[in-house]
Amino acid sequence: MDPAALARLLDFGTNHRFDSPLIARHGQIVLDAYYAPYSADIPHVINSATKAVIGTLTAIATREGLLDSPDHRVLDFFGGRSIANLDDRKKAITVQSLLDMTSGIDWIESIDGGREDTLIEYGHSRDLIQFVLDRPMSNAPGEVFNYDSGNPHLLSAILGKLAGMNSWDYAKAKLFEPLGIGTSGWRLDDQGVAIGGGGLLLLPRDAAKIGYLYLRGGKWEGKRLIPAAWIDRVNHPTVNMHTSFDPDLRYANFFWALPGRPVYMAVGYRCQLIMVFPKTDIVAVTTARDFCPIARLADLISGAAKSETALAPDPAGARLLADKISDISIERPTRVGAAPEMASAISGKAYRFPIDGLNVKSLSLSLTGPQPHYELEIYTRYQSDAPLRFSGPIGLDGLYRKGASTPLGVIALKGTWLNDREFTMDLRLVGGDNDHKWVLSFDGDRPRLRGKGEDGREVSVDGEVGG
Repeated sequence: MDPAALARLLDFGTNHRFDSPLIARHGQIVLDAYYAPYSADIPHVINSATKAVIGTLTAIATREGLLDSPDHRVLDFFGGRSIANLDDRKKAITVQSLLDMTSGIDWIESIDGGREDTLIEYGHSRDLIQFVLDRPMSNAPGEVFNYDSGNPHLLSAILGKLAGMNSWDYAKAKLFEPLGIGTSGWRLDDQGVAIGGGGLLLLPRDAAKIGYLYLRGGKWEGKRLIPAAWIDRVNHPTVNMHTSFDPDLRYANFFWALPGRPVYMAVGYRCQLIMVFPKTDIVAVTTARDFCPIARLADLISGAAKSETALAPDPAGARLLADKISDISIERPTRVGAAPEMASAISGKAYRFPIDGLNVKSLSLSLTGPQPHYELEIYTRYQSDAPLRFSGPIGLDGLYRKGASTPLGVIALKGTWLNDREFTMDLRLVGGDNDHKWVLSFDGDRPRLRGKGEDGREVSVDGEVGG
């Protein structure tokens, strides 16, 4: 692979807020780079690429005989539940129609950047499985593609029933352990079911192993884990996704494919990708914090492959690539403002805020001692539940300070004074896919917190000094 082309891929990653790209060809890692403050030892959210892992576990369960057939009807696995909006169409939903996003369940979750009404309602439900089962039907199964994160969550529950353990434990035993995948995390719902639509964290190198399993036809170290027919279906998808941004996209078994380009992939929100290029024998993994043009990325990766054998030495290209890798791995400090007298006045005080679009319940900053730090309480989905509590260091020199790992990821925080009454905080979930920028300001002693809410709109909320 051309090192200068790989260097251009790193520039692409800079422009699209990558945390990491990894490329392997012919079983060898060609590129493995990390944009600071992210690093190789921190698991990263893979968002909806989790769906492909649920699909892979379904393939394993089929090979092992736990699942008799992908044509098995879904409601057979939920006989103990009372299900709303029950009709012949809902009774006809099969495991395969879940895998292909053709279940016919009425669901609004656009992958074109549109409305996500049902997904939002689903996220606030106490019983996710019941919520999905109770949805009305909009089509007969198999008629039309409709992206629906409830489908893989039903499959996660089905796998739990078949295996006698939740999907995460089943994955550890049947997929992660054989592939040598160690550190990971998987969010569970309130009933202990592994979130099928997007709850998994993996190290990039471990995500690449899943891609490599597919690249090698479902075998790992000579042992078959996935049926060959399953791999063939993923490699030759037929379900039209009807996406406006790329009409060529096809779908099968929770994998996306670009038929005009020889690649199929597990795709997660904000460019979390596991890409498989069978013709050029390439696996690529990206983790990121923003959206990216998938087709353009696929072209950059496949275009870097110049030969089936080793290229002639290219010292200039190799040096360019090495310099790029070194450059992105070093965090550059942002500008820092001088600390005003207000820093001493607010240090150690707890400020409380009503529930709002920022979900901050309380915030305390210690800014004047030798070890600046914060304490933070976050409202949960349900106001009746206890808030989530976090604490850790703050970088006041323009660089992030990483705290301990939390269920949300590794929290890194840096802050600076904009003026004598406004302190800005940049909070990053390292290994996550989102950043938060908050400004804490004061009108006398009364605090105000500003930032972007979950819907992307600016939110400003007044608080008070807490107890």
